[in-house]
Amino acid sequence: MASSSYSCYGCRCFLLVLLTAAAVFFTASDAQVPGFVSIDCGGSANYTDELGLQWTGDAGWFPFGQTATISVPSEKRAQYSTVRYFPSSPAPSTNNNNNNKHCYTLRVRTRTRYLVRATFLYGNFDSSNVFPEFDLYLGASHWSTIVIYDDAKVVTREAVVLAADPALSVCLSSAATTGQPFISTLELRQLNGSLYYTDYEADAFLALSARINFGAPTADPVRYPDDPYDRIWESDMVRRANYLVDVAAGTVNVSTDRPVFVASSERPPQKVMQTAVVGSLGELTYRLDLPGFPGNGWAFSYFAEIEEFVVPETRKFKLYIPGLPDVSKPTVDIGENAPGKYRLYEPGFFNISLPFVLSFAFRKTNDSSKGPILNAFEIYKYIHIDLGSPDAPVMASLASRYPLADWAMEGGDPCLPSPWSWVKCTSEAQPRVVSINLSGKNLTGNIPPDVVALPCLAEIGFANNMLTGPIPDLSGSSNLSIIHLENNQLTGNVPSYFGSLPKLSELYLQNNKLSGSIPRALLSRSIIFNYSGNMYLGIGKQEKKHVIVIIIISALLGASLLLAAALCCYMLTRKAMNRDSSSTAEGGPHDDDVVAEKVLPAEQNKKLQNYPSTTRQSSGRIATETAHPYRLCELEAATNKFASRIGSGGFGIVYYGKLSDGKEIAVKVPSNDSYQGKKQFSNEVALLSRIHHRNLVAFLGYCHEDGRNILVYEFMHNGTLKEQLHGRDKHISWIKRLEIAEDAAKGIEYLHTGCTPSIIHRDIKTSNILLDKHMRAKVSDFGLSKLLAAEGKESHASTNVRGTLGYLDPQYYISQQLTEKSDMYSFGIILLELISGRPPISTIAFGDHFRNIGPWAKFYYESGDIEAIIDPSISMAGEYQDVQSVWKIAEAAVRCIDVEPRKRPCMPEVVKEIQDAMALERAAAAEKTNSNRGLGCPFSPAAASVRSGGTMRSHDMVMDNLLLMDDDDDSTSFSGSAVSKLKYPELR
Repeated sequence: MASSSYSCYGCRCFLLVLLTAAAVFFTASDAQVPGFVSIDCGGSANYTDELGLQWTGDAGWFPFGQTATISVPSEKRAQYSTVRYFPSSPAPSTNNNNNNKHCYTLRVRTRTRYLVRATFLYGNFDSSNVFPEFDLYLGASHWSTIVIYDDAKVVTREAVVLAADPALSVCLSSAATTGQPFISTLELRQLNGSLYYTDYEADAFLALSARINFGAPTADPVRYPDDPYDRIWESDMVRRANYLVDVAAGTVNVSTDRPVFVASSERPPQKVMQTAVVGSLGELTYRLDLPGFPGNGWAFSYFAEIEEFVVPETRKFKLYIPGLPDVSKPTVDIGENAPGKYRLYEPGFFNISLPFVLSFAFRKTNDSSKGPILNAFEIYKYIHIDLGSPDAPVMASLASRYPLADWAMEGGDPCLPSPWSWVKCTSEAQPRVVSINLSGKNLTGNIPPDVVALPCLAEIGFANNMLTGPIPDLSGSSNLSIIHLENNQLTGNVPSYFGSLPKLSELYLQNNKLSGSIPRALLSRSIIFNYSGNMYLGIGKQEKKHVIVIIIISALLGASLLLAAALCCYMLTRKAMNRDSSSTAEGGPHDDDVVAEKVLPAEQNKKLQNYPSTTRQSSGRIATETAHPYRLCELEAATNKFASRIGSGGFGIVYYGKLSDGKEIAVKVPSNDSYQGKKQFSNEVALLSRIHHRNLVAFLGYCHEDGRNILVYEFMHNGTLKEQLHGRDKHISWIKRLEIAEDAAKGIEYLHTGCTPSIIHRDIKTSNILLDKHMRAKVSDFGLSKLLAAEGKESHASTNVRGTLGYLDPQYYISQQLTEKSDMYSFGIILLELISGRPPISTIAFGDHFRNIGPWAKFYYESGDIEAIIDPSISMAGEYQDVQSVWKIAEAAVRCIDVEPRKRPCMPEVVKEIQDAMALERAAAAEKTNSNRGLGCPFSPAAASVRSGGTMRSHDMVMDNLLLMDDDDDSTSFSGSAVSKLKYPELR
C-alpha cells in the first residue's frame, strides 16, 4: 500500500500560548490520577465523583466570565450543575474583561500526547431559550464549532494533541453566532507511550468523530476506571438519528468473561474488547454520520476472537467502503494476525479520506466458515494546526512578569483567533503585534525588556504606572510611531535614538524623573512631543531658539487650518441650501412625502431611524433613492398597451415589455381588487430602490401617474421556480436545484444580515423565486416585507399575519411575532419542494396520513428512508451522484421547519450546508466520470442484503453511489491517494 506524507503544512511548533498566573494553570502531576486534570467550570467546590475522578471548581481562581447554576432532570452528575458563560457585555460589578476570547491555560509536559475534552450542557442557563453557537479553539487553531440543539443534551468535543510547549490553551470565542458562549467541563488526560502517534502530529491534531463499543450490554459508555486513559467508548445501543443504522440482518451480540490481552498499540480497555457483534449471515453493515467530515482522518478497528470454535472452522473477512476499493485488499484473519484468541488485533489507516455519511461493511471471504466480528473502532479527523503569531513567545514572557494581573491571564495566542484586550495585531495569516497598551495597569519595576523584541511594534502604551529605571533601547523597532511613557517615575536621559526613529509622530514623556538635555535631533523633528514635569530635563540655548521658532510656525499653521475649515463649512452649507431650494422649486419630494428612511447595507454601518407602516401620499410623490420614474406612455408603448400577460398575484398582473432601447422588462400593474393596494406599492418601492443584490430581482423603476401604481422589474426569462418544478414537461436536474437553492438563500441572507435593520421577506415561496435565462435564481415580491427593528430594539415585530398557506410559519400565525426564523420556515418548505418535486400542500401527493410536505418529509427523513422523498424524475434518471448531498439538504430543511423557532438555523448556516452539498455532488460526479474508465463495480450493502436474505431498505440502493472526497474547506489537505497509510501487520 502506497503511503503519503502530510505535506501541506509547515514545520512550526504546535501551539504558542501565554504562560499566565500560577493560579490559572493546572499541572497534570498535581491531579489525583497522574496526568489527569478535571475542571468543573463554574463550580466552587473540589470533590471526587463516583468514578474516582477529582474535580476542581474554577470559581475561586478563573477571573473571566460569569457562573450560573442549571438543573437538568436527566443529568445528575455534579459537574453538570454549573456552567461558566461569557456575556458580550460583562456586568460592571464583576472583574471581567470584555475580551474577544476566553481561555483556560493548562500546564503540560512537552513532547507528550494528551487527550483534551470539553463538554457543554446548556440547560437554559440564561433563561433565554436561545441555543448558543460559538467557536472552540486549541491555542490559535480552530477546533470545532459548538452548536447546541437540545438544552438537556451534553455536547462533547475530544482531541488528541502533542504538546509542543509547556502550556496548552483551550479558548472560547466570544463572537457567538447565537446565544452566549459557555462551557461545563474541561478535562485533560495524559496518554502514555506511542498511543495515537502519527507522522503528522507536528502539523495537525486529531479531533474525535466516533469511538464506539460494539456488542455493549447496555447504553452506558465505558470509561475510567475501565479505561485507564478515561476515553469514553460510546455504546452501540445508543439511539439517535443517523447513528449506526442500516444494520445487516443476522447481526448478533457476543461477549466473554475471559480476559483479553490488550497491552499493545492503542490499548482499548479490556471491557470493550470482551464484547462484539458478529455477522451470523456473513456480513456486518452500518451507516453513521461523522461529525467534522468530509476530510482526511485516522481510522482504526479493534478485533479480538472471543468466540469458541475449533479447527477447521475459520473467521476471515474484508472491509468494504463504497468508492475505496483499496481498503478491501487485505484479509482480516484474527487468529493469525493477533495471533491467537483473546488477543487484540487493530488494523487501520493513518490517513484516509472519509465522507460525512460513512457506509461500511465487513464481509466474510469465500473460504471462511464464520461471519465477521467487530469489537470497537475509533475515527478521528486531522485538524490543521495554525502557526499563530511569531511574537507569541515574547508576549508570553512579557505577561509572565505579572502573574497576578487579570490582563496577563487571558491565555492562548496573543493575536488569534482574536487579540488580547491590550494588544493589536496585523491581519496576516501569521499576525504580528503592532500595539501594546498597558497604561494604567499599576506596573512597577523597569519597562519590560520584552518590548524590544517586537520588530513590528508601532505603538507602545505604558503611561500612568509606577515604572522606574531608564528607557530601554527601542531603536530596533523602526515602525514605532506613538510612544506613551508619561506619568511614571522613569530616570536617566532621553535616548538619542528617538531622533532617528523614521516613523515617530508622537512622544509623551511628561511627569517622570528624567534628566539631562533633550537630543537636538529630536527637537528638530515636527512631532508631538511632551516632556513637561521632568524637573531636571532641559534643552540647550540653541535648542531653545529652535523650539520657539517651531512653536510660532505651528501656531500660524493651526490658525490657517482653522480658517480654511470654517470657509469650507460655509461653502458647503450654502451649496446644500441652494440644492434644497432648487429641489422644492422643481417639484421634488417634501418631508411629508417620504415613505421610508434609507435601508442600507450593514457594512455602511448606518442605522434606519424610522420606517413608518403607513405612508403619506397627499402630494402623490414617492421617495426613492435610485428608482427611475417612468411615464405611463413609455410603459404602454413597451407593453403594447399591456397586451402580453406573463403572471399574476395578490398585488395584480405582470406584463412583458420591451423598452425603446431593447431592454426587456416585467411590468407589475395592480388589479382593481388588489388587497395590498397603495400600501404594498409604497412599501415595495421604498425597499427595492435602496437594496441591491445579485440574487434579488432588480427593481428598475415605477410609474405613479393618473392614480396608477406600476412597478417595473428586470425580465426573468424562465419564469418562477414553481412553474419549473411543477409545470408539465419541465425538468430541473439535482445539481441545478442546488444552485437555485444557493442563489435564493444568498438573496434572503442579504436581507437578514446585509441590511441594517434586517428585512424579513414574509412571503418566501417558489412563485416568488424567479429564474433568469441561465436558470440562476433571484428573490422577488417585497410587498409584504417588514423591517425587524421597525418597532424598537426587539428581536421580533408584532404584526398582522401575512403570507401564503403552506409556507406560513405556524408559530408566526399563532403568536403574531415576526422574526427571521419565520422566513427560515418558508425556505425549509422550498428545500423540501426541491428535493421531492411535490407542492407544499396536497390531498393526494402525500398519501392518506399527510396533507403537508413538512410532516410527510420529516417522517421519512427520521426513519432513514431518504429515497422515499426524492423526486422520481431525478432518482429514476440517476441524476444525483452522491446521496450525501440529498441528506445534507434534507437535514437543513428539517431543521428549518422545526416547531420551535429557536432551534431553526440562521440563513448563513443554511447557505454553508447548501454549498457543502454542491461540493459533495460535484466531487462525486467527477469521481464517477473517472471510475467509468475502469472495470468492476463497488460493493453494494443493498445487494449484499438481498443475497443474504436480509431486508433491503430503499435508501440502500442509493448508498451504492456513496463516493469519498477531500475536505472542501482546505482545513486539511493531504497528498497522495485517498488511503495513504494502511496499518495491517500481516502486510509488513
